[in-house]
Order: sequence, then structure tokens, then C-alpha cells
Amino acid sequence: MDAIADILLIAGAVGAGVYCFVLARRLRRFTDLERGVGGAIAVLSVQVDDMTKALGAAQTSAATTSGTLDALTARAEEAARRLELLVAALHDLPVEGPQTGSAPRARPATPPEPGPGTAAEAAAPTTDGRSTFFLSQRARIKEGAR
Repeated sequence: MDAIADILLIAGAVGAGVYCFVLARRLRRFTDLERGVGGAIAVLSVQVDDMTKALGAAQTSAATTSGTLDALTARAEEAARRLELLVAALHDLPVEGPQTGSAPRARPATPPEPGPGTAAEAAAPTTDGRSTFFLSQRARIKEGAR
């Protein structure tokens, strides 16, 4: 009976030893830094650090932009106030015209005679029926694109 108990005890110890060996291998694979959960945790940790840096940079940029926008808004409001004052002052000016007896206005200069490249020539149709005005405008657009 002692021999059977010793054999069962030895078998149980060998079984526990094999079980511990298998668990040790699984635990080593589980915590492997390249393929296991340890590697995933290391990668996630690096990504969290990168995201923290990016968030800090975005917050700094937003604060700077907000300050600039506040300054520009204040300038725009000041300009609007000045324009309102100028428009209000413009309403107070007297209206000049023939009814008030002011001096007659100067006559505008006579327009130049139509010559080459004027509106009269630009409106003349070409042989294909299109106006030279559109052709000259197209040429100007092409020159400006270069």
C-alpha cells in the first residue's frame, strides 16, 4: 500500500511539474515584448505619449489663434465704430447742387476718339461671327495665367 501511495505521490508531483512548466511557457509568451500583450501595451504606451504631445501642441496653437482672433475682432469693432461716425458725419454735410446756388460743376472731358483696340473695334464681329472683344479677353486671360 505504501508503494502505491508513493507512486501516486510521484505521479502527482510530475503532473504538477509539467503543469507548472506549461504555465511558465504560456506566461513567458504572454508577456513577450514583441508578440504578446506586453508588446501591445508597449505600443499603446508610445501612442499615448505621442497623442499627449500632439494634444499639447494643438492646445498651444488654439490659444495663440484665439488671442490673434480676439485682437483682430477688437480692431474690426473699432473700425466699425469709426465708419459709423464717418457716415453720421457725412449726413451732416450740406448737399451741393444747382438748387443751393453753388458754382456750376466742371464739364467732364470728352471721350477720346475710337481708335485701334477701343470698344467700337472690340464689338466688331470676326469672320466666324464672334466678337473680337471676347477674343481679346481670352488672350488677356491666357497671358495672366502664365
